[in-house]
Amino acid sequence: MTVTKERKTELISEYRRSETDSGSPEVQIAVLTARINNLTEHMRTHDKDYHSRRGLLALVSRRRTLLDYLRRENAAGYTEIIGKLGIRK
Repeated sequence: MTVTKERKTELISEYRRSETDSGSPEVQIAVLTARINNLTEHMRTHDKDYHSRRGLLALVSRRRTLLDYLRRENAAGYTEIIGKLGIRK
């Protein structure tokens, strides 16, 4: 259900802007997307787990906020990240 330390390090190295970057919106969106995908799989088998559902909705809301910010500040970065992560259809 959680993102392992190795997977999180992979995501950070793939989506970071510079060598020391670990907190840019792109990195945060990528890590949140991995967590959302894990929780979505959990919810498919445990459909009555309302506590996890609440956490999933909170993660989706946080990612939406970051995506809105990124779209305002860097439209090219927004389209690139949603294409790489396959968020929008």
